[in-house]
Amino acid sequence: MSSPPPPPVPAPPPPAAEEYRREPDPKLDPARIIATIAALQARIEERFPGSGLGRVAAELLRIARLTVDRVAWVTRPNLWLRAAAAALVGLLVGLLGALLFTVRPQTDTVHLAEFLQAVEAGINDLLLIGAAIFFLVTAEGRIKRRRALGFLRELRAVAHVVDMHQLSKDPDAYLHPAERTPSSPARQLSPYELSRYLDYCSEMLALNSKLAALYAQNFDDPVVLGAVDEVETLTSGLAGKIWQKIVIVNRSLGQPEG
Repeated sequence: MSSPPPPPVPAPPPPAAEEYRREPDPKLDPARIIATIAALQARIEERFPGSGLGRVAAELLRIARLTVDRVAWVTRPNLWLRAAAAALVGLLVGLLGALLFTVRPQTDTVHLAEFLQAVEAGINDLLLIGAAIFFLVTAEGRIKRRRALGFLRELRAVAHVVDMHQLSKDPDAYLHPAERTPSSPARQLSPYELSRYLDYCSEMLALNSKLAALYAQNFDDPVVLGAVDEVETLTSGLAGKIWQKIVIVNRSLGQPEG
């Protein structure tokens, strides 16, 4: 008589939510992003040596290395500018105080019209001085915002360049070469190589988005955050089109879509 089967081993409990979060405030690591881009650029050069896509990856790697210093510049307080703004604000406040103490009415009696005119002039002066103080106090943020937006425009340009490289990689043209026309671009990639090419484009767009996210996690400016969201939306939309092509190629190769 055979012995009864051993009792089933109970499954271990799922890990607590805290185990998925190693740090209290997880952030993107610029060094890891740069290493990933460098590895991607090497993979592209090994499979497609001398290709235009490899040059785009090299340009993205150059921008990634510059991004570390750029983000540091954006987040670093500009002490000279702050000191100059504080000195100018103090000067304006001092001038306003001097005017209040030195101006004296010419007569003991002040008419209502003169009083209202003096109040209106004082309010206008206060508004102008307040606007000047606001301009000086926010000068640092505006300068950094303008620089950050320029850096993000560079990332948007790279995303469009990547899209131009994959634009002519139409799976139907590779899978049905007999349908080519005299003006059709040359098709020199096999279906497998086409799948790898498109996958590299998708990876490059994702890494481009991560470089933009570095500005969002280090510079809390609403305009910059909006520009970062635009870059992420752009790269996600372009990657979605690429993945549709990858699915078509994988179906022709008999590979699973997921």
